[in-house]
Amino acid sequence: MVNKGVSRETILIRNKSRKARNEGRQQHFLLIRSAERSISMQGKAVVVFSGGQDSTTCLFWALQNFDEVIAVTFDYGQRHKLEIECAKEIANELGVEHHILDMALLNQLAPNALTRDDIEVKAGEDGGLPNTFVEGRNMLFLTFAGVLAKVKGAKHIVTGVCETDFSGYPDCRDVFIKSLNVTMNLAMDYEFVIHTPLMWIDKAETWALADSMGKLDYVREKTLTCYNGIKGDGCGECPACKLRQHGLQKYLEQKNAQK
Repeated sequence: MVNKGVSRETILIRNKSRKARNEGRQQHFLLIRSAERSISMQGKAVVVFSGGQDSTTCLFWALQNFDEVIAVTFDYGQRHKLEIECAKEIANELGVEHHILDMALLNQLAPNALTRDDIEVKAGEDGGLPNTFVEGRNMLFLTFAGVLAKVKGAKHIVTGVCETDFSGYPDCRDVFIKSLNVTMNLAMDYEFVIHTPLMWIDKAETWALADSMGKLDYVREKTLTCYNGIKGDGCGECPACKLRQHGLQKYLEQKNAQK
């Protein structure tokens, strides 16, 4: 059906343009997959590092897989700001080069329960996002991590996002990560590969990964995931603590059942 006021030729041109864009996207995704195969798991990696369970597990994963690891933490005025101190301590203990970047602008742009102390933390209703979701956070973090990586000569970026827990977060989804990987490569004319070791595993399996590296107790005791800023097992009440504890219990039950 031809839209009123739009010629048939114009519609054909638009359709061809749309087809070309789609083919272009497919080619770029193929380039990413090719880069993942061609760039060996060696060299230098930048880890997006908050000091929480997921990013600390990814930090240990990176230390096992790359010759040199750099950690980058973002200070965006988060209510659980003590996580930055945890990140400092962990990086120092492990002898990892650590950078803390000021992202105060994100706090101004995205007021919510994670960036404001006067907003009560609440879980999402009817499967919706919790009010701790910070719009654009991972997009910005990964972009700035990419700038740091290129300056440092690192081709690998590691992040702890996943689709299995809080999968409603749009900037945690695999399709977004691949899309951003393409965009960053084009924008900086550089062959980045973004690694997401946790993308397809749940919290129980994340604990299992930490345990497989001999780091379960370290991650359990020294990281901070709690939105109320309590280290280790946390407050037990906020969504992050409940998710973490549920995963730990599930993993420990599975582990004990195998003995």
